[in-house]
Amino acid sequence: MGGVEQAIDQIIKGTQRLGIDAEVLSLTTDRSRCTTEMHGYKSYYARRDFQIASTGFSVSVLRRFAQLVKGVDVVHYHFPWPFMDVVHFATQMKKPAIVTYHSDIIRQKYLLRLYRPLKNQFLKSVDRIVATSPNYLLSSDVLQGLQDKVSVIPIGLDKATYPQPTLSCLQDWRERMGSKFFLFVGAIRYYKGLHILLEAAQSTDYSIVIVGAGPVERELKIQAAALGLRNIHFMGLLSDEDKVALLMLCYAVVFPSHLRSEAFGVSLLEGAMYRKPLISSEIGTGTTFINIEGETGVVVPPNDPVALREAMRYLWDNPDQAADMGRRAYERYWKYFTADQMSSEYVRLYRELADK
Repeated sequence: MGGVEQAIDQIIKGTQRLGIDAEVLSLTTDRSRCTTEMHGYKSYYARRDFQIASTGFSVSVLRRFAQLVKGVDVVHYHFPWPFMDVVHFATQMKKPAIVTYHSDIIRQKYLLRLYRPLKNQFLKSVDRIVATSPNYLLSSDVLQGLQDKVSVIPIGLDKATYPQPTLSCLQDWRERMGSKFFLFVGAIRYYKGLHILLEAAQSTDYSIVIVGAGPVERELKIQAAALGLRNIHFMGLLSDEDKVALLMLCYAVVFPSHLRSEAFGVSLLEGAMYRKPLISSEIGTGTTFINIEGETGVVVPPNDPVALREAMRYLWDNPDQAADMGRRAYERYWKYFTADQMSSEYVRLYRELADK
């Protein structure tokens, strides 16, 4: 799952423990999927008919949404998904509504001009908006104009929901990757800054493991070959057990996202959850709410391979300081980013809206 899907999953699991019954509606290209029961909650699917600019469209979701809304107290949207704004108004949805605002729309600047009036109307129509970090609230022009209805609830993770790798799994990865390597985990998209990481890896022998797949994966492999990089290891998609094994074994987590499309950074938070020092870029989003310069890791300017290389070199050459940063990242996770804290805040909002 990507970061938003992970956040939804953690919200539902956490609020279930506090008495909330939740269901999920999303789109699918699999015509055989209709309803599934997973992790103790129901997921409903409508067929995705087509997609424009990463936005899925569906005719059947209108009816599906209208049916499901009849049986709920609160509707919880996850933004941005412009087509859901259309569904919200087309079905004349009258239930209390909350929006988790994951990100501004960054890349589709021309389409945004067309969408902006609908977006503004949609955000004004909902009862509450949740920003996932104080950093994002301060840096988003959209949220700044809606502060009277915005709450900040950071994404939280429940470590107990992550698998414990077997000893043989850990040993296999230790033999393959060695005892000291940097780790990136995430969807391989344009804003993840992995092309910057490859440039930073030049003239170094630091082993760098990249876990994930995505639309720019092939381009990155071509770039790595052109640069003659033999210390980059593309692992593709892995099981949760393998991912956790690599999080446990890695020396540090590197997260070079350089654009504001990276609004939070769940993988960065996973690194903190496993006591790892962190490297990230200052892009005015939640990444710098998770990673505090000089405390939990190193924060570098975006799109700066030289600074990124120096950050890796600093951690690599200073294991005691790196270990201290990892410990403080772990402490920060427990202070601000547990699923229990996140879930309690969402339940408070749900009950507040349901009681209106």
